[in-house]
Amino acid sequence: MGEETGRRVGGLHYGWIIAIMSVVTVLGALGLARFGYTMILPSMKEGLGLTDSQAGDLATANMIGYLVMAVTCGYLASRFGPRIVASIFMCIIGASMILTGMAPNFQVALLGRLLTGVGSGGTNVPVMGLVPAWFSAKRRGLATGMAVSGSSFGMVVTGLLVPAILGRYGGVGWRYSWYCLAGFAFVIAVLGYVILRNHPRDKGLAPIGAVETGVAAPVVKAAALQWGTVYRAAPVWHLALIYILFGFSYIIYTTFFARYLTWEAGFTTQAAGALWSMVGIVSVISGFIWGSVSDVVGRKYGLAIVYFLQFLCFTIFGLWKAPTGYYLSALLFALTAWSIPGIMAAASGDLLGDRLAPAALGFITLFFGIGQACGTFIGGRVADLTGSYTLAFVIAGSAALIGAVASLFLRTPERAL
Repeated sequence: MGEETGRRVGGLHYGWIIAIMSVVTVLGALGLARFGYTMILPSMKEGLGLTDSQAGDLATANMIGYLVMAVTCGYLASRFGPRIVASIFMCIIGASMILTGMAPNFQVALLGRLLTGVGSGGTNVPVMGLVPAWFSAKRRGLATGMAVSGSSFGMVVTGLLVPAILGRYGGVGWRYSWYCLAGFAFVIAVLGYVILRNHPRDKGLAPIGAVETGVAAPVVKAAALQWGTVYRAAPVWHLALIYILFGFSYIIYTTFFARYLTWEAGFTTQAAGALWSMVGIVSVISGFIWGSVSDVVGRKYGLAIVYFLQFLCFTIFGLWKAPTGYYLSALLFALTAWSIPGIMAAASGDLLGDRLAPAALGFITLFFGIGQACGTFIGGRVADLTGSYTLAFVIAGSAALIGAVASLFLRTPERAL
């Protein structure tokens, strides 16, 4: 037919519906399940009598759960389809949040956060691997950048909702906060199952940005997929090693953001929550901006620029101990927050095509999870040893700078392997 399929179905390609639902799904998988902990932590820490190391360990357990599911869910999504896998694990997120809210001690809270991580990995990896199938390579960065903005909306919701719940229910407010977020997770699970579709051919369409040929792409059976391609490709390993550095650095910043501001910077819980929400609002555009930039200048240069800006963000937050420094750091993070996961998802599709993209993303997310687990483990212990989070943020900045340099050496093939 020779026309872009993006103009079909009454002017709106179903791929855009998929993109919107992916935003909502990421909101639940990461925005609520992971970043909700940032705002709940100060009250939860007090309620359970936790040390800074234990607070870090709860975040580490969440990352370990995410890590465990990263590779497995990449396979499951490629084998059974992202739609059903993401919906099931979103329900696990909801159940684990209820468990966390009911926790009488550190050990039960640790189990709750571990299971939340399992649910997050089992939801986020499949849905981020699904998005590239609906968009051609020239629009893939924009699409995945749109999907990761769900984390931003989650920050807005938790930054406004959690302080309100804490103010209303006092010492047990952190428990009600988890129950409330769990309710959102169950609703998102149902919506995802109803709305998501695994591939454009399920709707008789071609990807957005592709040229309609009138012939559906052949269905490749999972058994016939060359899984070894994922693990043997040198560019995939390079992406994975770069992704470790993002996981390590950003998780220190986001986990201890509110705790640092209320403990060392003199912010009230409400002021820290307001700033966190503002970061969330501004960061909505981060995925769009840098995903689109990577479509134009290439994935490696897009990654390098973002890593360098985050190096400035983390370092300023730790060393410039004044309101100007805190707000400048927050702005830098907001402008770059979720761009790296979006670019990584697009790069996975570029490297291995839409059928193996979930498996590739799952593989590199394994390394991302390792970085996150190490970041929260080290960040909490550095705070206990030094009595401050300053050094932890400087370490995070150093990791981001290494990521910027390493990104410049990334090589990608002209077409999918």
